[in-house]
Amino acid sequence: MLEFRELAWWYWLVTAGLLTAGVLVDPLGLFLAVGLTVINLLHFAIREPGLTAFPVQVRFFYLLLLLIALPEPMRWLFWIPMIGTWAQVLVGYCAMARLVSLFPWNRQERLTAGLVWRRFVSMP
Repeated sequence: MLEFRELAWWYWLVTAGLLTAGVLVDPLGLFLAVGLTVINLLHFAIREPGLTAFPVQVRFFYLLLLLIALPEPMRWLFWIPMIGTWAQVLVGYCAMARLVSLFPWNRQERLTAGLVWRRFVSMP
C-alpha cells in the first residue's frame, strides 16, 4: 500500500521517520513530529469540507496522542504511534482511523464487541 502519489502518505512517512528518530536517537524528532502533525492537521482542516470530516478527526486525535506522550514520563507512549504510523505507511492499516470510526458520531450501528472486532481485524 505504498501510496507515494498521495500527499497524505508523504505526511505519514515523514512523521514515521521523525518518530523513529525521536524514539531511537534524539528526542528532537518527537517535537518535529508533533510540529509536522500540526501542519498536517491544518492542511486537511483547510482541504476538507469541515472540521468534522473524518480525515481531520483522525489527525486531531493522532495529534492528541502525540501531545499526551510528549512529557518526559510519558515518552514511552511514542512507541505506539511510531509502530502504528509505520503500519499506515507500509500496509495502509491505520489503527487510529479504526478507533475514530467507533466514536458515536461516526457510526450508524450500535457499539458491540463484534463491531469493534470487525473494525480492527478487517483488511486495510
